[in-house]
Amino acid sequence: MSRILLAGGAVAALLASTATAQAAAPSSAADTPSEQITVGINTINGSGCPAGTAAVAVNADSTAFTVTYSDYLAMVGVGASPIDFRKNCQLNLDINVPSGFTYAIASVDYRGYAYLEEGASAIERAGYYFQGSSDTHYSTHEWDGPYDDNWQATDSTEWAELVWAPCGEQRNFNINTELLPGVYGGTSDTGSTTSLMTMDSTDGAASTVYHLAWKEC
Repeated sequence: MSRILLAGGAVAALLASTATAQAAAPSSAADTPSEQITVGINTINGSGCPAGTAAVAVNADSTAFTVTYSDYLAMVGVGASPIDFRKNCQLNLDINVPSGFTYAIASVDYRGYAYLEEGASAIERAGYYFQGSSDTHYSTHEWDGPYDDNWQATDSTEWAELVWAPCGEQRNFNINTELLPGVYGGTSDTGSTTSLMTMDSTDGAASTVYHLAWKEC
């Protein structure tokens, strides 16, 4: 994993990390539409993304879009409320694709920060699918305590296994994510029993990146 700086709404940390996975081969310039795509949020729901705390931006070359959160924090233990142990966010996105092209999600980079007590275990889950499709891609990543660092996870899909948006149809793209920072609880010699996990960023330095593959219909 590459070195990244995370400045979250709840915590800020500096991480040295090493790449754990490689994305599927990106589309060539000939396959990528010359017209800029747009991505808008139709609906947003979930305890991890209250109104006004999530934003979407598209890369200038239409090869990826990012989702940035500013209040996505789950925690258990001292200082946590009973509903803080799990946070989730459901996004329904309107992705406008130029005529004659279709796209698929080639890889996704997830980033955040976690503080886990001894014996604690945190989980980040994600799923995404096209409107009206039963073909949903799921991923789960787990970290064990003690842990006090930024985290990063990458999901990638081989070209032959990519799920493409239907050609010539406008289908919204749905993203569901969730954080659970204390699946097995945890203890500490200091007496503190707080564990937390965040997927938030206030400065855009760290966000979830969805890398796109393109092909002509």
